[in-house]
Amino acid sequence: MKYNYLVVGSGLYGAIFAHEAKKAGKTVLVVDKRPNIAGNVFTEKTEGINVHKYGAHIFHTNNKKVWNYITQFAEFNRFTNSPVANYKGELYSLPFNMYTFNKMWGVVTPEEAAAKIEEQRKEAGITEPKNLEEQAISLVGRDIYEKLIKGYTEKQWGRDCKDLPSFIIKRLPVRLTFDNNYFNALYQGIPVGGYTKMVANLLEGIEVRLNTDYLENKGELDAIAEKIVYTGPIDAYFDYMLGTLEYRSVRFETETLDKPNFQGNAAVNYTDRETPWTRIIEHKWFEFGKNEEGNDLPKTVISREFSSEWKPGDEPYYPVNDEKNGALYEEYKKLAEAEQNVIFGGRLGEYKYYDMDQVIAVALEATRKELK
Repeated sequence: MKYNYLVVGSGLYGAIFAHEAKKAGKTVLVVDKRPNIAGNVFTEKTEGINVHKYGAHIFHTNNKKVWNYITQFAEFNRFTNSPVANYKGELYSLPFNMYTFNKMWGVVTPEEAAAKIEEQRKEAGITEPKNLEEQAISLVGRDIYEKLIKGYTEKQWGRDCKDLPSFIIKRLPVRLTFDNNYFNALYQGIPVGGYTKMVANLLEGIEVRLNTDYLENKGELDAIAEKIVYTGPIDAYFDYMLGTLEYRSVRFETETLDKPNFQGNAAVNYTDRETPWTRIIEHKWFEFGKNEEGNDLPKTVISREFSSEWKPGDEPYYPVNDEKNGALYEEYKKLAEAEQNVIFGGRLGEYKYYDMDQVIAVALEATRKELK
């Protein structure tokens, strides 16, 4: 049988493309080299808890069209991202808001907080920031920088803030309110039952072959489809002929604890330099500590998250947004555009940092153009 479309990768982009193509009456085969569907949004049940296997995924968007689309495939709960920062045992609210400023300086009113930040910015006297450290201090002053930005950022990037470019931090959200919602999004939540269940709903009725490496079986798989939708790394598709694109990577140490509550919050960032992990995720709090029947769960699962220098062969997470990699991607993009009957899409196929809602939007746009 010859399929209209072979979709490589069953993450959000691939699953949406496959769903829309099937809806349009096309025949579709999805292949994925992993033993599971859902790409990096994959969630796996442990002790009744949906564990975010490849890091915390919190869906948020201001795009009503995207929200209306994705909520066809899952019911979303009311989870609001309200991370906490732990600096050597002192706990602060993230984003920086009135709770943060009260804990940091004892200020009570928004006016006092604004005056304190302004005083610290003036003291620093930085007019043209030369690096990330100077940029952050010029925006929020030294206290917040030292306790809540410096250590975390250095762990994330694996280098000193003085050696990082200032453009990494364009703005720092300072809120003179008591609002703990990290995102300024109209719509936010976690799919009830986990992301894997949501992606399974997208792929309902579509043939999926797992443990199937497209690049290792390219000739044979290309022969059974009229068109390819490729969501893997673009440089791997071309066998790294122009060189390797770099990624930032993260690794996780996950454990199940025989207690109902470890930290009382889904995400706690460790903002000192000495703690080796950047944050700890306690997965049950994405769904308020309960299972789908609404029962309390007696155990908990935590994941310590570490930033790691990426090397070829590691799991790629985030494209490195710098000049060198950007220029190399542009060269690969030219090769991609010259490929016959191949659509490159998603975070890895387009070498772009996409949030989930952006991936959904570009996948829908690609299907609109392709299936019209």
